[in-house]
Amino acid sequence: MKKFTKILAILLALVFVFSFAACGKKDAADNGETTTAPAGNAGNIDYSNIKFGLICLHDENSTYDNNFISALKEVQKELGLSDDQVLIKTNIPETDACLNAAEELIDEGCNIIFADSFGHETYILQAAQENPDVQFCHATGTHAHNANVPNFHNAFASIYEGRYLAGVAAGLKIKEMIDAGDITADQAKLGYVGAFPYAEVKSGYTSFFLGVRSIVETATMEVVYTNSWFDIALEREAALKLINDGCVLISQHADSEGAPKACEEKNVPNVAYNINTASIAPNTALVSSRINWAPYYKLVIDAVAKGESFDADWTGTIATGSVELLELNAAVAAEGTQAKLDEVKAQFEAGTLHVYDTDTFTVKGEKLDTYLADVDDDGTFTGETEAVSDGYFHESEYRSAPYFDLLIDGITEV
Repeated sequence: MKKFTKILAILLALVFVFSFAACGKKDAADNGETTTAPAGNAGNIDYSNIKFGLICLHDENSTYDNNFISALKEVQKELGLSDDQVLIKTNIPETDACLNAAEELIDEGCNIIFADSFGHETYILQAAQENPDVQFCHATGTHAHNANVPNFHNAFASIYEGRYLAGVAAGLKIKEMIDAGDITADQAKLGYVGAFPYAEVKSGYTSFFLGVRSIVETATMEVVYTNSWFDIALEREAALKLINDGCVLISQHADSEGAPKACEEKNVPNVAYNINTASIAPNTALVSSRINWAPYYKLVIDAVAKGESFDADWTGTIATGSVELLELNAAVAAEGTQAKLDEVKAQFEAGTLHVYDTDTFTVKGEKLDTYLADVDDDGTFTGETEAVSDGYFHESEYRSAPYFDLLIDGITEV
C-alpha cells in the first residue's frame, strides 16, 4: 500500500510539472514571445556563425548590381541576419581591387564571399585558393566546374528562358502593332542594346529574339554594343540609334535606365532587364526579366550554417524561383499576353519547350546539327564540348555560365 501511494505521488508530481510547462509556453505565446524558429528558418538552422560578404562591380544605381544587393537584403530579413552579418562592398573594379576587397572581408570575419561580375573571377579564385576555410561564390564565372578548388563556386541561372518569355510578350506587342496597321510585317524590326559581344549577351539576345519569332516570323533584330556594362549616356545613345534605324521595339542587356528612358522619350515599347521600369516609362515599359538571386543565397547560407557542401557549379531555373518576369505593364501589353506567358512558362516547367530548338533557327542558312562549345574556357577560345543533341542546343547544362555564342539568321550586329 505504501508502495502504491508513493507511485501515485510521483505521477501526480509529473502531471503538475508538465501542466506548468505547457502553461508557461502558452503565456509566452500570449505575450508575443517567440517560441519557434524565425520566419524562413523552418528547419531551426543556427545562423549565428554566418557572415556574408558581397562584392559588387557598381552600386545600387546599376540595375544589375542592385539586383544582387536587393536579393541579399531580402534574404537577410527573411533569415533574421543582423547588419553585422551582411557586408556589401560596391564599386569594386575587375582588378586587384577585387582581391583586396575579398581580403578585407576575410579580415572582418566573413565565411562566405560572393562576387557579382565576370571579371572578378580570377581574383576570387585566387582568394579561394589562399583561404580554404572561406566559401567563395562567383556569378557568371566559367572555371569552377573544372578548377577542382573545393571552396570555389560558380552560379548563374537559365535566364535565357526568362528572356524568351519577355520576347513572347514583345512579339505579341509587335503583332498588335501589325494588326492595327501601325507597321507592316516587314517592318517588324527589333533593337537590342548589348554591353559586350560575350556569350552571356549573345545567348540573351538570341533567346529574346526567338521568343519574338515564335509570335512574329518576319521579325528581325539589330544589336548595338556599348562595350560597357553600365553607361547611361552610351545606352541611351545606342537606343536612339536603333530607333532612328527603324527599330519598333527595344530591349537590352546593359545595366542602366538609359535605354528605357530613351524609349519613353520616343514612345517606343521597351523590354528591360533586372528592373521594372513602369515608374520611369509608364507609356512604353512592357516587361522585364531578371535572375532572382535569393534562392541561391539561401542555399549557400544554409549549407555553410549546417557545415554541408554545395555544388561547385549551380544553375538556377524557373522551377527554383531563380528566373522571373517582373510585373507585366497592362497599359502597354497586348491583350492576352499574360495568358500566353503562363502557357509558355508551363511548357518550360514541364520540359516540353527548349529555347534553342534547332528547328526554329538557322545559321548562315543551315540548320545547326552540331556545335562544339567552349565550355572549359581554357583560354584557347576553342570548343571541346558537343552542345547540340536531341534537337536543341543545351545551354547552361554543362556549365552554369552561358556558352551560346552563335549569330543566327535574322540578327545583325551593328
